[in-house]
Amino acid sequence: MLQEGDKAPDFELPTDTGTTFKLSRQKGHPVVLYFYPKDDTPGCTTESKDFSCLADQFKAAGADIVGISPDPVASKAKFRQKHDLTVQLAADAEKSVVAAYGVWAEKSMYGKKYMGVERSTFLVDKAGKIVKIWHKVKVPGHAEAVLAAVKSL
Repeated sequence: MLQEGDKAPDFELPTDTGTTFKLSRQKGHPVVLYFYPKDDTPGCTTESKDFSCLADQFKAAGADIVGISPDPVASKAKFRQKHDLTVQLAADAEKSVVAAYGVWAEKSMYGKKYMGVERSTFLVDKAGKIVKIWHKVKVPGHAEAVLAAVKSL
């Protein structure tokens, strides 16, 4: 399990814009990695919209934001268009990044157990070190809390 102070595992994933996001290319400024369960579901939509609404403030603070889920690139493109999202969305179809960050976990709904993404956010500093982790995120107010943490770096 990753801890605050650990070096963030590097990865490269395709994004909905046809580019790739590689964490190690982001050195020199902070990066917000928010892991969410599924494109175009209520909580995930609200979270992505909240980060999108604050994207200019994150940018002004020097931080990049990327949302990551196992959904395919095509799903992410539809999700972005439907909700006018401005944050990068990366597809982890192989689930290698969600596993590396320890957010691929057993979940339970209506008494049924299954594997899925535990909504989590990692703040990585300009040197590539994890400085803050939010596990089992509750969406209301979360993007604002992450922005405050970015501004305190």
